[in-house]
Amino acid sequence: MASKLTTCFVCWNCNNHLDNTRVSRSPFPLSCKMPHRILSSQQKRQYHKRTTSLPSIDGTLKPNHRHNSDLNNKLSLNTPILLHDNNSTPSALNVNGAEQAEQLSGGQLEDLLTMIKSAETNILLINQARVRALEDLQKILAEKKALQGEINVLEMRLAETDARTEVADQENTHVELLEGQMEKLRSELAQKGSTEESDAELRGPQNGVFSDAIANSSSHNDRIRSLTEELNSLREENAFLKNDIESFKAQLNDVKNNDERLVVLEKERLYLESALKDLESKLSKSPEDVSELSTLRVECKYLSSKVENLQMLLDQATKQAEQAVIVLQQNQDLQREVDKLETSLEEAKIYKLSSDKLQKYNELMQQKIKMLENSLQKSDEDINSYVQLYQQSVNEFQDTLNILKKESKIKTQDELVEDMPWEFWSQLLLLIDGWTLEKKISVDDAKLLREKAWKKDKTISDIYMACRGQNEDEAISAFLGLTSSATSPGLHVIHIAAEMAPVAKVGGLGDVVSGLSKALQKKGHLVEIVLPKYDCMQYDRIGDLRALDVVIESYFDGQLFKNKIWVGTIEGLPVYFIEPHHPDKFFWRGDFYGERDDFRRFSYFSRVALEFLLQAGKKPDIIHCHDWQTAFIAPLYWDVYVPKGLNSARICFTCHNFEYQGTAAASELESCGLDSQHLNRPDRMQDNSAHDRVNSVKGGVVYSNIVTTVSPTYGQEVRTAEGGKGLHSTLSTHSKKFIGVLNGIDTDIWNPATDPFLEVQYNANDLQGKSENKEALRRNLGLSSADVKRPLVGCITRLVPQKGVHLIRHAIYLTLELGGQFVLLGSSPVPHIQREFEGIANHFKNHDHIRLILKYDESLSHTIYAASDMFIIPSIFEPCGLTQMISMRYGAVPIARKTGGLNDSVFDVDDDTIPSQFRNGFTFLNADEKGINGALVRAINLFRNDSKSWKQLVQKDMNIDFSWDSSAAQYEELYLKSVTRGRATKRA
Repeated sequence: MASKLTTCFVCWNCNNHLDNTRVSRSPFPLSCKMPHRILSSQQKRQYHKRTTSLPSIDGTLKPNHRHNSDLNNKLSLNTPILLHDNNSTPSALNVNGAEQAEQLSGGQLEDLLTMIKSAETNILLINQARVRALEDLQKILAEKKALQGEINVLEMRLAETDARTEVADQENTHVELLEGQMEKLRSELAQKGSTEESDAELRGPQNGVFSDAIANSSSHNDRIRSLTEELNSLREENAFLKNDIESFKAQLNDVKNNDERLVVLEKERLYLESALKDLESKLSKSPEDVSELSTLRVECKYLSSKVENLQMLLDQATKQAEQAVIVLQQNQDLQREVDKLETSLEEAKIYKLSSDKLQKYNELMQQKIKMLENSLQKSDEDINSYVQLYQQSVNEFQDTLNILKKESKIKTQDELVEDMPWEFWSQLLLLIDGWTLEKKISVDDAKLLREKAWKKDKTISDIYMACRGQNEDEAISAFLGLTSSATSPGLHVIHIAAEMAPVAKVGGLGDVVSGLSKALQKKGHLVEIVLPKYDCMQYDRIGDLRALDVVIESYFDGQLFKNKIWVGTIEGLPVYFIEPHHPDKFFWRGDFYGERDDFRRFSYFSRVALEFLLQAGKKPDIIHCHDWQTAFIAPLYWDVYVPKGLNSARICFTCHNFEYQGTAAASELESCGLDSQHLNRPDRMQDNSAHDRVNSVKGGVVYSNIVTTVSPTYGQEVRTAEGGKGLHSTLSTHSKKFIGVLNGIDTDIWNPATDPFLEVQYNANDLQGKSENKEALRRNLGLSSADVKRPLVGCITRLVPQKGVHLIRHAIYLTLELGGQFVLLGSSPVPHIQREFEGIANHFKNHDHIRLILKYDESLSHTIYAASDMFIIPSIFEPCGLTQMISMRYGAVPIARKTGGLNDSVFDVDDDTIPSQFRNGFTFLNADEKGINGALVRAINLFRNDSKSWKQLVQKDMNIDFSWDSSAAQYEELYLKSVTRGRATKRA
């Protein structure tokens, strides 16, 4: 509480003792002066009695610097030295001021001033503690007054409760009288009830009212009894409440006694205040009074003990106030119970009156009951006859319904087998494969069941439909009953790829995988696809996605990693998704490509895909891999998995763009289990430009049985040094198995007659819808519609150098100069190209005839195809290209450079060497402004000057068949030839 302050007076020559003594130093300057005064012994004793010390907030007496300036003028050098010594008791030496001043050294004088300042600070802290004690006292008095008010309120409420209790006693007496009357009424009702029980079923609704009345009378009697018991409990609660109030009054008396003690404390506080004032005055007059500060410690402890007692009294008062609040709440609860009792008594009075009326009503009911008995008896007889007739009708209806259900089921099953969608058969095949992977059926049984599904055998569809409501074991047993010898109607083709439209699409690869697979499926072949399970796929486009209850372990980096297999259908095709449980989260990156470890990601995927085929017991005829991402399939198949038993397939590899070849250090092959020393050779996977690196596309070319690219012209271009990007020599070596097959488009998706994205659907025989779509696009993009005959040039592309971005930029300004309108949709992954076209877009932001949308928008792309009169495709090189095919499908005449797949699908209208029926657009050869100028000018002139010829050209383009049927037929022929050669080799 109070700081320890022990002092001693020492003689002026005790320098050694001063060095070992702790001195309380003060910030007062040495120039402070204080008048000298000597107190008598009697004055000192009085001073000790009146002075006290209060603790500071932190329990110590601290110096205060605010009064330094006042004390500077009061302290003198004649002040005796006050020192702290924990082991000594106060003592004083009587010497005169002059002798002391002569003997004082500089350090001693500073110690003296320090002690004086400490004493002044402690006095200020005592004064602050006094103020706080006064504030606490005032708070206690206020709380006492509030408690007294609450006690008065409680006493008043207690008196009210007593009065209500007396009233309740009177009402209880009245209730007892009512109970006697109720007993008489109950006996009369019991006599009447014995005669009514035999006729209870015939009395009707009116007799029910009378019974309810009797039941109500009984319930009211029970309620009166409960009220009586409740009243007795309330009386007991009142008695307890009175006892609590008496005890509370006793506690209040204790509080009053405490108040008297507080008055005594207040008097002592006033006495302390006067003593402090006297101390301050004496301190300013006599330096010797400083020695009396040691007595403050005893007084401080005494006052602290009093404050603690006061705090205990305050805590007791607080507890008493809380008890008073609890008593108040109990009184409120008691009041609510009394109110309920009063309400119940009023209801009892009302019931007494209703009982008299009930007696009269009962007499009337007896008369009516007799009248109703006869009519009820007749009604029962009629109802029984109607029930019998209804039961006969229901039985006849149920028999007829069962017959119709059987006939409908037979008819529906026949229709389903004939018109069953491909999704049905894909789900059936996925079910069979799932059982095979989970080891629930044998590989041979699975093969036989798959063959029945390929044939669309009615028996397997019937079993599948019938087993939907059964458990898995029963379904497997039913399917195994169908196993018998059968011959496959077609090939079993498995595509292993990194993309598939529409769920995982970056470029044309995704369109080829889905389009070719659907076309082959329509030809009767079993087609399945294996994809990575990316986190960024469009999962809403996958049907019946589910995980198989099986884990595939695959080798990578010298250890085995687990992989989960998911199955689902995409546009009727069965698809397997591989989800690696690898710490690098290969396919959970938010992107399909562009990662620094893409070589590792897709070599891992290729190994898992083949491991899945092996463990699933699949025996495909063709494994078709695409681009560098799955080119690892070819060497892995022959070097690793053929020895393991996966040896039924021929490998087809398609490179969609030789610009991307997937090269890496030769040692990277070791991760997926390939022998880098064995494969890093010029005739195998060694990159033709760097002998310490391997090339996955080269491995696909070397190790595959069939090698294709996406158009015949591009197939010729890549055999040159410029087009082959270093692989031209390898392709020439393997030219006998290398061919270019022109891609097709999905004519179900790209169909202006059914396209849901269009403002108006149209076809080649009704081109009015195309004009309306053109007007709608102009309106949506804010282009001018003043001249309906103004040609609209469209361009949808990725803005990369391969696509001829400098020619696209030139075409924008040339179209505007020739009086046309230009719309561009696309973006660039190359920053400087993106910035350049953003500048062009900002320049033409509010222009009437130019609009650049630098992003990809699926729905807007359909609208631009339909609205454009002509489409520009000025590619530097183009392996295949789908834009020109889609634009012609929508009646937009292509303006294309003669390269790759563009040269195989667009033929100039002015080229006399081409039969007229094949001429469908405008072409140019040189990739410069002069070349595109000639083609664009000719196209716009024909559009403006010969509308009839233009319309014929548009209709011709729209009628060209760019479906996958022709391309699928070529792949089918390649597959069959390769499978035949493979089987012949095995037999040899």
